[in-house]
This record gives sequence, structure tokens and C-alpha cells, in this order.
Amino acid sequence: MRIIPAIDLIDGKIVRLTNGDYETKKIYYHNPLDYAKEIEGNGFTYLHLVDLDGAKQSKVIHYKILYEIANKTNLIIDFGGGINSLENLKLAFENGANQVTIGSIALHQPHLFLEWLNLFGTDKFILGADVLNRKIRTNAWKNGSEIDVIDFINFYKSNGVKNVLCTDISKDGMLIGTSNELYREIIETTQINLIASGGVSNLSDILTLKSIGCEAVVVGKALLEKKFTLKELFQLC
Repeated sequence: MRIIPAIDLIDGKIVRLTNGDYETKKIYYHNPLDYAKEIEGNGFTYLHLVDLDGAKQSKVIHYKILYEIANKTNLIIDFGGGINSLENLKLAFENGANQVTIGSIALHQPHLFLEWLNLFGTDKFILGADVLNRKIRTNAWKNGSEIDVIDFINFYKSNGVKNVLCTDISKDGMLIGTSNELYREIIETTQINLIASGGVSNLSDILTLKSIGCEAVVVGKALLEKKFTLKELFQLC
């Protein structure tokens, strides 16, 4: 199972939110590149980079930070937040994103997302399935829907999508453990490559996700709150 450290950006700084609430912002690093180099220096290959300003404003904001990390490390970066047009999509790829995570467009403009899949190839995309009580939420988690996560994933799997990042909003930033039953159901029902996100509180959570069959896990706040070190985490890879 791949383990992917996360960097969330607001005002150019590394932050974490609780349940996606921007009012709960806590700053951890003022220089994202320093932390990215620390991640790489501890042996990690992958980075999950989230433009929270972009998600809120529906346009890519922190492409310069993406470019800097991509050009000054060898990390393989998946980037998300604010990609709502072909222009923004190209901006992400041109500045070093290896993959992009798409959620809001996938829900609200499926024909556009399908065009992108055809244009760039399905391997360049991760479907962002952010859920609250199984229902998909979008636009920095402000907007709800009645779309069940399984139906959402199955639709895009039938159109070639191979990778899904599922974040349980009720767990995100809470350090209370992961949504194991939901992830198990998704894997058994859809047979998708599932990247789990939200709620990791200790190393045992990660081992449980591995046993369930998750293809990868994103780890953010637990690292920044020093529940374990990057070195300890890498030993599970």
C-alpha cells in the first residue's frame, strides 16, 4: 500500500482544517518546500498537494508552489483544488502535477470531466469522492448532494477511471480513526483502486487500511501533530 503525505495550502502556508471548516485553520509550516523536502528526505515518493484557496475560489491559486516543489524535489505529485476549467487543468499539469484530483467538476459537469479523461488519459486523474453520510459533497465541501458514493464511483469506473480518493469529511482532521467499513464496502463493491483519506490517528489505522485492501492512504494532520514521525511512517511502506 502506498503511503502519501499531504500538504494543504492556504495563503501559501501549510495548514490543516477540521471537517473542512476554514475557520479552524491551523498553520504548521510557512515554507511548503521545506516540508516537501523533509518528506522526500525520509524516503517518500508521493505527495498529495491541495490548494485550499483554489478549492474555495474555484480556480487554481498556488501553482507557483506546485512548480517549486515539482522542480526542487523528485516527488510524484497529485494536485487538487480549484480545477474547474481546461485552462486550470493545463495550469496544474504545466506546473508539475503528475496527476490531478477532480471532484466538483466530476459531479456537476460530468460531460466536461469525460472530455478531459479522453483528452489526457484516465491515468492522469484521480476521482475525488468527498463524502458526508455517504453523500458526495463538493466546492470545498460547502455543497451537498444526494449522490451516493458507490453510484458516483461506479459511473466513472464504467468510463475508465481507475483511482478514487475518498475522504470522509466527518473524520477529516479529527484524529479519531478511519472509515474502515465504508472503505471496505467501496473496495468490495467497485473493485476500484481506493486511496483512503481522513481520520488517521496512529500507525495501527494505516495497517488496518492495508488489511482492508486500500491501494493507498493519505496522511496529513497526524504527521503535523506528531502522532508519529515521517521516519516511523515510512517503515510501514
